[in-house]
Amino acid sequence: MRTTEETEGFDGEASNTSMISGASSPYQPTTEPVHSRNVLGGIVCDVEYLKSYFGILKLVEVVLSLISFICIETIMMCSPCGGVYFFEFVSCSAFVVTGVLLLIFCLNIHTKVPHINWSLTDLVNTGASTLFFFLSSLVLACINHNTGAEIAAVIFGFLVTAVYGINAFLAVRRWRRGTGSQGAAQTSEYIRARTASRGEVEPRPELA
Repeated sequence: MRTTEETEGFDGEASNTSMISGASSPYQPTTEPVHSRNVLGGIVCDVEYLKSYFGILKLVEVVLSLISFICIETIMMCSPCGGVYFFEFVSCSAFVVTGVLLLIFCLNIHTKVPHINWSLTDLVNTGASTLFFFLSSLVLACINHNTGAEIAAVIFGFLVTAVYGINAFLAVRRWRRGTGSQGAAQTSEYIRARTASRGEVEPRPELA
């Protein structure tokens, strides 16, 4: 029979062995806190989009819209003020909407909401911004008092109109390519389905 000291020594060795094996086990408990995980759902800044044509154009549009809005806000007196108010509304709206779209595309949030046609949304925004910026800049150019702020607002207004126009042209091309590829994919799936259905109906040669 084993003595008490031998038994205690054996138990001590067993406990040490279990501790060593537990330390090397891949299933050992972790001390990582739960709050250290990425709670944003993998939202990261897409640097490649900012380097693309659409990303650069979006940045330029946001900056020029903000400058146009600042210029029109520095006008202290106006008579009539309809053109100033119209330009102010257009520049502020374009800055906010384009800035939000820039964040959505830059952070890849649009990939988490696939049921929205983001290419068409961008096309509508750029087209509407091009039209309204051109109209507001034209009205402000015709109805102004030749002050420095008004002239600067008109210049930046036509400049951002040109940038929005380029973006709208590229957005139309991208939307057409997306529509064409989607239609080709649907046609291919339809042909594949018809071929499969005909194969099921036709008699197989190995069974004849």
